[in-house]
Amino acid sequence: MRRTVILLLAAAGPLIGVPAGAETLREALAKAYASNPTLTGARAQLRATDEGVPIARASGLPSLNLNGTATDNVVQANNNFLNPERLGNGQINFSIPLYQGGAVKNAVRAAETRVEAGRAQLRGTEANTFTNVVAAYMNVIRDEAIVGLNRQNVRVLEVNLNASRDRFQVGDLTRTDVAQSEARLATARAQLQSAEATLIGSRENYIAVIGDPPGTLEQPPALPNLPNSPGTAVSEALTKNPNLLAAKRAADATRYDIGVAKANRMPRIAAVTTGTYFNYLGSVPTVANGQRIPNSATAATVGAQLTLPLFQGGRPAAQIRQAEALRGQALENQTATERAVISQTRSAYAAWQSSQQVIASAETAVNANKLSLEGVRAENSVGTRTILDILNAEQELLNSQVTLVSARRDAYVAGFALLAAMGNAEARDLGLDGGTLYDPTVNYRRVRGKISDFGSDGEPTPVAPSTATTPAQDATVTRSLDPVLDAPVDRSRALTTGAQAPNRQ
Repeated sequence: MRRTVILLLAAAGPLIGVPAGAETLREALAKAYASNPTLTGARAQLRATDEGVPIARASGLPSLNLNGTATDNVVQANNNFLNPERLGNGQINFSIPLYQGGAVKNAVRAAETRVEAGRAQLRGTEANTFTNVVAAYMNVIRDEAIVGLNRQNVRVLEVNLNASRDRFQVGDLTRTDVAQSEARLATARAQLQSAEATLIGSRENYIAVIGDPPGTLEQPPALPNLPNSPGTAVSEALTKNPNLLAAKRAADATRYDIGVAKANRMPRIAAVTTGTYFNYLGSVPTVANGQRIPNSATAATVGAQLTLPLFQGGRPAAQIRQAEALRGQALENQTATERAVISQTRSAYAAWQSSQQVIASAETAVNANKLSLEGVRAENSVGTRTILDILNAEQELLNSQVTLVSARRDAYVAGFALLAAMGNAEARDLGLDGGTLYDPTVNYRRVRGKISDFGSDGEPTPVAPSTATTPAQDATVTRSLDPVLDAPVDRSRALTTGAQAPNRQ
């Protein structure tokens, strides 16, 4: 089930009302993968985590230091004949750690484990980002449909109002009927304004997540390989969910931290060598009492250095207790993450199942409300139904259409969130082919063995582009309504003017 998803592995089939060149969900995901700032920032954070390994290794490598001083004694005591006026001194120290109580070994292992945790966290960030992309994409599709439905409803109510006014002029309706039509039209226009504002907000959020304004969005393909039970979903999530894997590796790293803390009370051995050079800079006589006095000299020493801590004021014990407490915290975080993953998976499964049932019910309701509206209009034309009955039937149809559109969006987003919780909604699962996928091991291999003190990667520049130059979004609808949702206005004279009603004959 690992190669599950989706959207990206197969393009959606032809869709009614979708022009050629429409943007697909696969393209939106590829854009976000390349330039979403949350994702690119997470990659930078992982590169910083990679550097923890060479930093830890450095403590076990030889060190070379050079010290130099130059002094000029501007005031000297009269009886100090051995202190030269000037002195230049240079010293070079070379040290090779031989034993550090396991501190280096445990520190390197902790750093490597945290790199593994960071990679899992990056996978989790990918999944979360893709879930946000899917939600933003589907929100635009949903809100465009809702705006289209509300505009259709306004047109229907405008026709109804005109018909009501015509029938009022000939005495077929009362002023109350006209007022009811006017009130319902005013309410519909207000609902349209609200729907348009929501659509604009969804489009702006699309830009924030994906980086470009949404054009005409194609309906996404179906989500394959969804689980058949919440138990199956949870079982897979417990082995694949990246956030849970990251929490487990973070807890593993704390075990090595305890080893590092314990090493602080262990003896340390190092091989050391020191070379010294001094020069009196011509400030002492070269000959005194018939003896030649050298103005410079060199010396060298080689030996072993043993450091045996005897008393450190309780610091090592405190550091051990601190590391143990932090490990306890990491274990609790692991349990909390596991609980959250289980809850998230079961909730996503329930939301997906519920939305599927809502879709079926809403489709039935839409078809039934269409027939009901046609019947109410027909009955109104013969005088057995009132204008209020027509207005109520039209509102019920609109409500069921909006419910259907929202349920379709909820089902798709919940299905994708379910796949993400199961660990099956990352770049490699989605088959993104807009370019080379980011490989987190490349940087790790590049920096792990570096020992030079000189070098950097240069001043970072932003990867994610700014959206300040994108145009402000509007509520233009770029997609035609689904035929299931389309309810064209019936403009026949029999239903809009009442000319054929019995009391008009």
